[in-house]
This record gives sequence, C-alpha cells and structure tokens, in this order.
Amino acid sequence: RWQSSCGVAERISSQCSDQRVMGMRPRLDSSLTHSFSVCLCLSPTLLMSSLNVVILRRLQEEEQQLRTSSLPAIPNPFPELSGSPVLSPGSLPPCQPSAAVSRELKTAGPGQVARPVNRFGFHILRHGPRAQIINIFSEDGMGKVVEIPADMTARDLCQLLVYKSHCVDDNSWALVEHHPLLGLERCLEDHELVVQVQASMTSEGRFLFRKNYAKYEFFRNPLNFFPEHMVAWCQETNGAIPPSQLLQNFLNSNSCPEIQGFLYVKEMGRKSWKKLYVFLRRSGLYFSTKGTSKEPRHLQLLADLEDSNVFTVTTGKKLHSAPTDYEFCIKPNKRTELKELRMLCTEDEQSRTSWMTAFRLFKYGIVLYQNYKIPQQRKTLSHFSTPVRSVSENSLVAMDFSGRIGRVIDNPLEAQSAAMEEGYAWRKRSQRMNILGSPSPLHPCLLSSVIHRTQLWFHGRITREESHRMIHQQGQVDGLFLLRDSQSNPKAFVLTLCHHQKIKHFQILPCEEDGQIFFSLDDGSTKFTDLIQLVEFYQLNRGVLPCKLKHPCTLVAL
Repeated sequence: RWQSSCGVAERISSQCSDQRVMGMRPRLDSSLTHSFSVCLCLSPTLLMSSLNVVILRRLQEEEQQLRTSSLPAIPNPFPELSGSPVLSPGSLPPCQPSAAVSRELKTAGPGQVARPVNRFGFHILRHGPRAQIINIFSEDGMGKVVEIPADMTARDLCQLLVYKSHCVDDNSWALVEHHPLLGLERCLEDHELVVQVQASMTSEGRFLFRKNYAKYEFFRNPLNFFPEHMVAWCQETNGAIPPSQLLQNFLNSNSCPEIQGFLYVKEMGRKSWKKLYVFLRRSGLYFSTKGTSKEPRHLQLLADLEDSNVFTVTTGKKLHSAPTDYEFCIKPNKRTELKELRMLCTEDEQSRTSWMTAFRLFKYGIVLYQNYKIPQQRKTLSHFSTPVRSVSENSLVAMDFSGRIGRVIDNPLEAQSAAMEEGYAWRKRSQRMNILGSPSPLHPCLLSSVIHRTQLWFHGRITREESHRMIHQQGQVDGLFLLRDSQSNPKAFVLTLCHHQKIKHFQILPCEEDGQIFFSLDDGSTKFTDLIQLVEFYQLNRGVLPCKLKHPCTLVAL
C-alpha cells in the first residue's frame, strides 16, 4: 500500500505541475482522486508527509531544469587541467523524438505539415530562415553592413538602400556583383536572391550599389540592339521585322531565335585568342569548326546558359591580353578559378551589348520582361508622372505674403507667374548688390560659382578617364551626362555626354557681360547665370548637343 500511495502521489504532483505551467487550474483525473482518497483512508498522516516530500522534490527538479535551460552554456576555459573536454553540438548523439512527437508526426493528415508538440500539448514553433549579413559598397569604396532575410531579392535590397541613403527612387539603381581580382562584374537581375548569389562568390567578391540605366534598355529600343546580320531569322526572311515581333520571338519559349556572328574566343589555359563563328541558342553557346556552317556535326558547345552568368570584363587587355577593349565572360554559378572562365571579345561596344543582352534574354525569358514592367506599373499608379527629388519638396505649396496674412495659391498659373516675378525681383536685387560691391557670402558671383557643387551630376576635379569609366559603368545610354572641372582651363567646366554609345566632351566657358559672369557652351550664343540653369535648359532643349540631357551620372555615399 505504501508503494502504491507514493506512486499515486507522484502522478498527482506531475499532473498538477503540468497544468500550472499551462496556465490552468489543477484538475485531477477521477481515477487518481479515487485512489488518492482510498490511500488517505489507509494512512492519512504518513501519506500526507510523503506527498509533501514528493511534490517538493518534483518542484525543485523542474525549477533546476528551467534554471539550467535559461542560462548560457559556459565552456571550461582550462579543459586540460580538469580533464573534461568541451562538448560541441556535433559531438553529441542525435536525439530521438519522444513518443508524443512521433505520435503527432504520424497523425498529421494528408496535405498538412506535421508539427511536433511539447510535453504540454502545444505545437513547437519553428523560426523561418535566419537573417544574413551582407556588405554593400559604394563607388567611393565605403561599405555598409545590412542584415537581410534569406529570401530578399535584389530589387528589394536596392529599394532598402535607396530608402536608407535618401536617394531618388527612379528604378535605375542596381546591385552589382564585382570580382576585383578577376576583373569581372555583372548587374544582378531583380528577381535573384542576394543570399544565393553571395554563396557562389569568392572571398574577394563584393556587392556594389550604383546606377544602371541600360538594364532594361532593350525593351525600350529593341531595334538598336540587334542588327539584321546578327539575327538568323532576319536573314531568312530577307527583311527587317517590327519591334513587337522581335520581342515576342525572344520572350516566347516556344520560338527558336538565334544570334550569330564572329567572336574572339580565348583558348582554355592559354593566352592566345581565336576568331570563330559563334551561335547563341536557348540550349547554349556553340562555335562552328568549319567556317560558318550550322550543321550539327560542325558545332561544339562553348558554354551552357542554365548554370552560368554573363559578366563584363573591366581589365581585358591588361589581364587577358584581349585583342580589343570590348571583352565579356561566361562564368559558372560556382566559385571558379580564372582558368575555368570562358573569355569572349567583340569588335565594338554595340556588339558586346547585343551578345550580353541576348544571353540574358535566352536565360530568363519572360521573367526579365516582368521585372521591367513592375516599376512601370508602379509608376502609373503613382500621383507623380516623373520622379521627384525628395519627399519634402512634394509637400511645398506656393504662398502669397503680399497682404496682411499669407494665403495658399491654388491656381497653378497664378503660382507660376508669382514665381517668375519673384525670380525677376531676385535678379534685380542681385544686380544692385553687385554694383554696390556687397561682401555678403550670398554674393551672386560667389553663389553662381559654387551652387553647382551641391548637384548630383557635378563631380569636381575628376580626370577624363574617370568620367569615361563612370559613364561605362552606368549604362552608356543616350543622354547620360555629368559635369566636371576642366583640366586645361581652371575657370571652365566640361560636359561629358553619351550618345550612340560614344562619349563626347563639351567645354563650358565663362563670359562676362555688364559686369556679370555667365556660362555658355556655344561661344556665347546662349548664356546662363549658373550651371544649374544650363543643365535645366539642355534637359528640355537639345541646342547644339547631339541629344538632350536625360540621365545624370550619380554617385551615392552609403
């Protein structure tokens, strides 16, 4: 009887403690209460003392377990002295699931996810993928550490960096995979997972955050990318095809487009290059062993599109002894060495852009077009048709303070005329201050000579080669421009502009009239008080330039 009573008491204490942890009032089972009452009738004094001892012992054990589980495990700093080694998680034997867990896994119905339960009957919650640490670098070499989830795409990360850096969200920012030792870089697609890309990079690889205006330029001007001699079906039909049909043939997975032409191909493990006739298809990149023959027996595989990515080579002539400056590379999606890369080279920049764009279209297809359309749909839903400079400027309103109290000007025409009158009055005031020789720091001559330095398109004293590099990195689209100080004339400035993938430079010279300094790039025919006014004019009018100023070449500091 004594053993049975102790067993009943231990079962009662276990059930009470379980129900207290679950936040419930202790409610004993009927069979236990009946057995307990019988045992109390047999020996009440002795049984109560033993029950108190058992319950107290169980509570102490549970308190000890909670205390040890909440404290961090501190390893022994001197295991060689005590002889007790520090156990690592991998050295422990695997835990077998308990009967309750196995029962829960077996009773999960069809189409349901089996979740284990704890001893109290609650489901064990499993956390999602752990956050990853990503290092992002800007053009000036400064880095920023960002913690992102494992399922974050490149587009989401770019929007996060735009928000944190207070940049203009004009859907032209991109995340660039850069390998400085190999001299390779590529722009990540918007749907790619950043964590997966980082897993395939070497230790010297890094991510860059910068502009890329040419990312979806193909969907805007498809005929500028592929000449007729590069597209196989253009030669078969003996005529040009409309842009809509060109897009459909590239994006439709059932069609079989083909890009062909001569390329310089670097031999594996050697520094020599061969000029071969190459075919790019959905199945891969091939070259012909016999002239321009397309017969299957004359075709050999150069690279596969499925498990590879296309990169721009920035140090082609120096590192690989390339015959031209227009080199690109096909790199497998793994940590590869230099000898495993497939190096290719073209005759001009347009051919390199066409081959790399075709590679992306064949690999991603309609997904690439969906990435292009998402920002366009978001822009149509927005209240503003054009990207704005900042959120604070959107909240500005025109006001009239000519009366006793200020009023908001609701009429746009009235607001425009008021702004013109205010600007005219400011110019008259500045001319009068110029005549009087005011030493104010807001002197118009001083203001017009330094106000442009606050603009994103002005880059100060950079060299001609650095301006070329920046234009190349940000897309080489028509209208991409920047302003810099002139190296030959300390009082002049230079406008660097890209047109038809060629970079041109225009000198901006100062000219004096009625004691006031103006700026002009057409020998004084069109004069401007400052460089901001000059840029705003040529953004609306082409003038003597080959095209309008459209895209400012911008650097951001993270």
